[in-house]
Amino acid sequence: MAADPRQRRAARHAQPAAEAAAPAPRKKPITVERITDAALEVVATEGYDALTIRRVAAMLGTGPSSLYAHIVNKADIDDLLIGRLCSELVLPKPDPARWREQIRDVCAQIRDQYLRYPGISRAALAMVPTNLETLRVNEGMLAILLAGGIQPQTAAWAIDALSLYVAGYALEISMIQQRQKDPDATWVLTQDQLVDRFEALPQAAFPNTRQYATELTSGTGHQRFDFALALLIDNLAPQAPPV
Repeated sequence: MAADPRQRRAARHAQPAAEAAAPAPRKKPITVERITDAALEVVATEGYDALTIRRVAAMLGTGPSSLYAHIVNKADIDDLLIGRLCSELVLPKPDPARWREQIRDVCAQIRDQYLRYPGISRAALAMVPTNLETLRVNEGMLAILLAGGIQPQTAAWAIDALSLYVAGYALEISMIQQRQKDPDATWVLTQDQLVDRFEALPQAAFPNTRQYATELTSGTGHQRFDFALALLIDNLAPQAPPV
């Protein structure tokens, strides 16, 4: 039996049934990995000075209290950051014939990792390494030096000196790059300008600075880094074999 025309008309004018609201997407759980990712993003885009627990929480769309279920404090984030960078380092199998070359390569890898994230090497300074990846790198460097015949105590302190120099070098480069972005950074000079200033100093007070102005201001790329690293590594004397 055909439907009554009034019923058909009512059906045509009826409001369509509301679609069920899509469920709100579930937030990704906060994890140590996500905290580390967010912290690295903060440093990469804003610099290490901008890194705070509150800023990391904002990157994750949550509040600081959510992070404290996974970290203890800001130093804990520093430990995670350096551990993440260390996880990307490739450590060679120690070779007694190439130990100097190998330790230089590891230091250069650490330097390059630090330079990817402005100022992040500050996180490595005064740190007692507890992250397993950081300890893996220390273990690898120690194995290389021991394979080269370096005494254990000398090797242990050499790792500390090398790590300190690499972190300090990377920090200085990051600071210079940051200051160069300042339009009022009139103190940033070219080598030629520095040479001109040194050569204009009073001869009686600065005879050597005037004479060697070019040498004092020379160096491109990582030449000075390589020079200082060589001073440290090449002066490590292998232990003399027992008589």
